[in-house]
This record gives sequence, C-alpha cells and structure tokens, in this order.
Amino acid sequence: MAKICVIGSCSMDLVVTSSKRPNAGETVLGESFATVPGGKGANQAVAAARLGAEVTMIGRIGDDHYGEAITNNFQINNVHMEHLKPVTGMETGTAHIILAEGDNSIIVVKGANDQVTPDCIEQALDTIRSSDMVLIQQEIPEETVTYVSDICHKFNVPLLLNPAPARPISESIIENATYLTPNEHECTVLFAGMSTAEALRKYPNKLFITEGSHGVRYYDGNQEVVVPTYKVEVIDTTGAGDTFNAAFAVALAEGKSLQDSVRFANRAASLSVTKFGAQGGMPTRAEVEESL
Repeated sequence: MAKICVIGSCSMDLVVTSSKRPNAGETVLGESFATVPGGKGANQAVAAARLGAEVTMIGRIGDDHYGEAITNNFQINNVHMEHLKPVTGMETGTAHIILAEGDNSIIVVKGANDQVTPDCIEQALDTIRSSDMVLIQQEIPEETVTYVSDICHKFNVPLLLNPAPARPISESIIENATYLTPNEHECTVLFAGMSTAEALRKYPNKLFITEGSHGVRYYDGNQEVVVPTYKVEVIDTTGAGDTFNAAFAVALAEGKSLQDSVRFANRAASLSVTKFGAQGGMPTRAEVEESL
C-alpha cells in the first residue's frame, strides 16, 4: 500500500447551482444549495484514500462546526488525522462555488488554512520522511510550500506540487519538486515569457500540463506526449483536478510508468465529474480499474 502524505487546505464548500452565472451587479435565481467538505488538500487526501493509499493529512481547521464536519468526513474515508489540528478562535476555510453553464467559479476564504505554517511541518517530519509521495498545493502560505520542498529534497522524498491556485513560485521550488501539475492557466503564471513547448522541454518528465477534456501533456525527453482523457456525461467539474493529482500520486508511488500513471489519473478524474460535489464523485480503486 502506497503511503501518501498530503499537506494543504481543508475547507467547507458552499455550492450553488444555477443555469446562469451572474454578471457584475446582476442577481439571478439559483436552483440548489449544498454544503460539502472540500479544500484542495482535503480533496486530494480523500481521493487518494479511496484509491487504496494509506493517507495522512497535514493541515489546520477552525474550532467550529465546519471543522467537526471535515474531521468526521476524514474518519469515514480512512484518512489519518494525527497532524490535523484545530486553531482556537479561528474559522475553518470556506470555498464559495457557483456551478453554472457547464463549469464552476470559486472564491476561497482561507481561514485556518493560513495557519499551515513551517512549524506544522516540523511536527510531522517523521510522517513526511516515511512517505512514498508528498502532495502539496497553494491554498496555504507560500513559505510553507518552500519549506516542504526543501524538506522533501533533503530527505529524498518525491514531491508532487499542484500549483493551484496560480501564483509565481521560485526556481528552487520548481527544482525541488519531482512533479508539477499545472493547468494551462497556471502554466502561464509559472512560466511567464515562455511558450508551453519551451516550458515542457525545460522540465522533461517533471511538468505535466492538464488540459481539461484534451488530456494531459508532457515532454518525455524526445517528444511531446498527450495522454487523452475519457468522455463522460459531466455533472460537476469541481474536484476533477484534485482527483487527477491524487490518482497520479498513488500510481507513481506504486511504481507505475509515467504514461500509465497519467492514464490512471485521467480515468479517475473523468469518473469524478459524473456526480455532484468535489468529493461526491471521487471513485474507488475498483471503480477506476473496472473502467480502464
């Protein structure tokens, strides 16, 4: 069983569905509202656990009912929580999501996720050192991402950085990361002034650009490779990227080839969009293997 350590955000998603996304100053009538556990870190932890990995979550929640709901959800999904701590007097992070016109728009309020500091990492060094793969995203402080990249490099632990939401990162983080998985927009932020082809050739077998329905693109040292995705009936795209990253990490940690790992991750991500909620459609290992 692959040992995955996820360092990142835990939030509650407040999800509104509507046939139309409102313009500035406009009010529209929605169709439904739901409150579901989310946050990029939590999503990736749950997805990896459902895919058969032993998962430990490093993060922070508020001392409120949203925090309680998140811990209950982790317990249901068999995610280890010894390094998930509540922050006294602070609210749990929230994501305010509009599902409309076949896509989503999201505003994130970080809350306790801003307290995922290097001190949190220090308290979990043994867990990080013993992991087959560390997963991290950018809904936590930049200094923490830098610190984790240094720690993983020092202890030779593979690090998968999902650089979302988009912000520039240092060259040292890029060099320390074993894998980078931006989408097309995030790639332009990370590699400003470079074309996609130039960025891919600079980081062969490290940079994997997710292109939605077009699949995933990377450079294998000789040529660009595009691994296609799978066509499904889309219900909710929220969490598809998180499912991809978790599945990619699990497959790599289990020793699958790069191309097989991307194919496995694409299949998992395609299944995740067929149900409502970031975690609602995240598949089990059996569901992915049956559909490959």
